Amino acid sequence: MLIERMLYKEIEPFINSPQAIIITGMRRVGKTSLLKFIFNRIDTPNKLFLDLENPVNQKYFEIEDYERIKLELEILGLDFSKRAFLFLDEIHQVKNIPSVVKYLIDHYNVKCFLTGSASFYLKNLFSESLAGRKYVFELFPLTFAEFLTFKGSKINIPSDPKLITKPVFDTISNLYEEYLLFGGFPEVVLKESIEEKKRCLEDIFSSFFQMEVLKLGDFRKNKIIRDLIMILMERIGFKLDMQKLSKELGISRTTLYNYISFLEATYFIYLVKPFSKTKDVEIRKIPKVYLCDSGLANHFARIDEGRLFENNVFQNLRVKGEVNYYQRKSGVEIDFILNKKRAFEVKVTPTEKELKKLKELSQKLGLEEFKMVSKNYAPLENTIYGFMI
Repeated sequence: MLIERMLYKEIEPFINSPQAIIITGMRRVGKTSLLKFIFNRIDTPNKLFLDLENPVNQKYFEIEDYERIKLELEILGLDFSKRAFLFLDEIHQVKNIPSVVKYLIDHYNVKCFLTGSASFYLKNLFSESLAGRKYVFELFPLTFAEFLTFKGSKINIPSDPKLITKPVFDTISNLYEEYLLFGGFPEVVLKESIEEKKRCLEDIFSSFFQMEVLKLGDFRKNKIIRDLIMILMERIGFKLDMQKLSKELGISRTTLYNYISFLEATYFIYLVKPFSKTKDVEIRKIPKVYLCDSGLANHFARIDEGRLFENNVFQNLRVKGEVNYYQRKSGVEIDFILNKKRAFEVKVTPTEKELKKLKELSQKLGLEEFKMVSKNYAPLENTIYGFMI
């Protein structure tokens, strides 16, 4: 059974547009399942789904004569005399796919739906080849709302925290704790036992390292980037000191920047940049690092409850828009600012004093809204819970 993802609502208005729909994101976040969900929703027999991880399917697109490719697709069942829908999964497996897709769009008005896990590849090759002919959508691990759907839960989380009494909080919190500890990769969520979930997380990390880092990254020093990955997972929520990190790994800053850019472009890490409206910022360009999923963070890194919770809040804010952090020279900070308008300070158990500081700083920055985000039950003013993000 294929479960609808929130991203489908964003894609749906463009299903009949002439542009190609490209879905990208971290490996194993559910891109193939979403592609199949869209395939099933399109009410026409004139459609074709090909998995390009299959070497047999790759061969169809390795032919230099694009008219011959069209003939091959006709043999597989597509009728180019009317609107045809072509679904290609894992497009990064075939290098000339962008030019083939462009040809089919321009000459035969084919509607193409594509997935690929390496965004750096998509951005580099598709930006020029499909200029004006594509819409790119990013799929992330499940939000908590999606997690509840995958778990088959009927819980409707109130938007007003005042409606969340202690019994209601305890009920939701039990589910949120599982989400926090094991994350939002769909196949992990669907596993029944803790041992199965752990093994699945290990397989996801191994798959990322083998297929993205080793196969697509083509790095000379695989041991160095492996060590970098482990260091970054331990430093979730911290600012990146590039000079110190390059010395620690024994590589140049240029090489380090390239490695980090790769990990960010393949959705494994995220760099949150500073927010500033004034000159009272200690270091404007130093980002903080977060991991794609709290389940991976919990399984592979030795981090405390607070930073794990912070990472989870980030991954749920990330799907809502641009995320920044703010810090003054004095050390006073705001964990996250969403779309330059809304402040979120993350605490396991917030206090009135912390809430007061957040209010004062948010008002000085001219932000429209501020919220404390609590993990534990805390019926304070302007306080929401992690499961409400």
